[in-house]
Amino acid sequence: MTAKRLISVAIPAYNEASNLPELADRLIKVFDDLSDRYEFEVVVCENGSHDDSYAVLKQIRERDARFRIVRLTRNFNMEGGMMAALSCVRGDACIIMSADLQDPPEMIPEFIQHWESGFENVYTVITKRHGESAARRAAAQAFYWLIDKTSSHPVPRNASDFRLVSKAAYRAFNQMPERVRLIRTVWAWLDFKSIGIPYERPPRKTGKSSFNPFVTAPYAIRAIFGSSYTPLRMIPVVGLLISLLSFLGIIAMAIFWGVFGVPFPGFGSIIALNLLLFGFVFLFMGIVSEYVGMIYEEVRRRPLYIVADKIGFEE
Repeated sequence: MTAKRLISVAIPAYNEASNLPELADRLIKVFDDLSDRYEFEVVVCENGSHDDSYAVLKQIRERDARFRIVRLTRNFNMEGGMMAALSCVRGDACIIMSADLQDPPEMIPEFIQHWESGFENVYTVITKRHGESAARRAAAQAFYWLIDKTSSHPVPRNASDFRLVSKAAYRAFNQMPERVRLIRTVWAWLDFKSIGIPYERPPRKTGKSSFNPFVTAPYAIRAIFGSSYTPLRMIPVVGLLISLLSFLGIIAMAIFWGVFGVPFPGFGSIIALNLLLFGFVFLFMGIVSEYVGMIYEEVRRRPLYIVADKIGFEE
């Protein structure tokens, strides 16, 4: 008799106590429907929650031993929790999803079907975002546009972290050494055989999204810088263009003055031009400082997360 293949599910959870019971029930139903061919495990990373997520997870673990828990000392953001969970899985393939019920577990059979046909990175593409504000949808579109224009390995437009990856893919991902990373561009860089699945992201049933534009925007900018050298390459290009325009402007003014004479001093124009040039200087200094900051983080080599406790890993 052929041994069943093991499918892992990696889930970061932050303040999701109200969603975890339903998530577990829906996962268990999917597992039961596929139990004739596959075995399953779930690794949930409790990412420094302030609610009862950890207690709820322990109750789920008592009911179903396939659920294992990694608890972090504090919140290490979505990406830190995801990487902590992904580092503990053992499956022949791994499904990465969130705990807020916006990633439907019922799509798992479709993921597995594509994986069995030879794809090693089966990702979802969001066609519609239900329950999200216009500002957040606009921010998502702006983010993907920037990634597409700057990254040498662009992310498919509206691609989500909700995906299945093969064992070879997630092992290669876990070996990536950098600290500052955007997970979606890392999968693009690894370039395993991929396919996108369209789906409409449902709204949150309960709880409150941890989305904060004042936190997310700087992180998104650093993630873009971490996946591309394009902003650095823009500095000499823009500098060259400004120098060229300045040279052409001097020639034009010299001709004008030779024909019509020197006009009265243009104090306002000079000030405006100086402010413009200083604005460019400080903008480019800011870009360079972000890269220097990322170099500093890489050199320090602090861990991406710190584990406080593990449950279900005794073997």
